Amino acid sequence: MDPGMKQLQQSLIEVETEAEHLLLARHQLVENDRLRNSNREALTALRRRARTTKSSVPSPFEAVMRELEGSKELVKEICPTCGDHDPKERTWLMFPGSDIFVRMPFHAVHTTLEKDQERLDYETKKLQSYVKEKSLLISERGALADRISPGIVKSMVALTDTSK
Repeated sequence: MDPGMKQLQQSLIEVETEAEHLLLARHQLVENDRLRNSNREALTALRRRARTTKSSVPSPFEAVMRELEGSKELVKEICPTCGDHDPKERTWLMFPGSDIFVRMPFHAVHTTLEKDQERLDYETKKLQSYVKEKSLLISERGALADRISPGIVKSMVALTDTSK
């Protein structure tokens, strides 16, 4: 085989491998977005159940000033999701990726969901940077169009085997 043809074949194999990795990363991004959306919906449902929003819960400073008169406790922690809601009230949680339901305290459920949401956000940002890197690498290797005309590349893609 001609050395130029071997080099072309090797570069095509490398670009195709990088493109496969890119497609897998994009698929994982879609899955992460689906999980993040369902977590966000669950957190919103918990906030509705507790009748709170992120901005509706008073700051710990306001609670301290109101209770400062006879209280020995200087700082009272107020959960932004629980608010005045009973944190020990049990609520159902389905573990991700399984069909197992567990009845856990309200505070533990939303804390678990919030940590999972942070982890998914981090993984999504990592995958987005990976997709950017792979896209740039593939576009830099797109020098094939300079050596071979786009019409020939298009005909190679549309090539089919037919028996005579």
